[in-house]
Amino acid sequence: MSDDNLISKMTEQSRENLKRLHDIVQKTMEEEQLIVNNLLNPPQEVLSRGQQISDKVARFGGSWKFIILFSLIMMVWIVYNMMAPRGADFDPYPFILMNLILSSIAALQAPIIMMSQNRQEEKDRMRSENDYLINLKAELEIRSLHQKLDLMVEDQIRQLYESQVTGVNLIRELYEKVEKLQSK
Repeated sequence: MSDDNLISKMTEQSRENLKRLHDIVQKTMEEEQLIVNNLLNPPQEVLSRGQQISDKVARFGGSWKFIILFSLIMMVWIVYNMMAPRGADFDPYPFILMNLILSSIAALQAPIIMMSQNRQEEKDRMRSENDYLINLKAELEIRSLHQKLDLMVEDQIRQLYESQVTGVNLIRELYEKVEKLQSK
């Protein structure tokens, strides 16, 4: 094999390797495009009026402001009905009206808070899906890097083998030339 043929063969193989690397990069970019689009353009959350109200009620119902305000109202209720003269008290000692109001508030507040928690759970699920997509994107990038490295190592091993074969062939040619010169 002549040196020109060897050089053109090595050049062609380098071009093929570059083309394979380019194909790997292109394929990786296409795979990642869907993931990137989902991360950059998350679906917009459209809240109904009821969902907005349930979020506000849950936010207020789970705050210290609500607890302090509600405790103050109950204390004022109890103190007024205990201290008011007979006839001016609207809910005497067993506080039946207060118990009815507390039960009604609890009965209404519980499902509203549960609706808000269900929506929060849905948000958490969407957040975990985004985390999964980010992890998947990272995995695809790592896989692509492994493919590129494998291709480069394979190419280097092949080139090393070819250079060794070329070196051995040149040594043989030199050996044959030396043998011919010695035999003359």
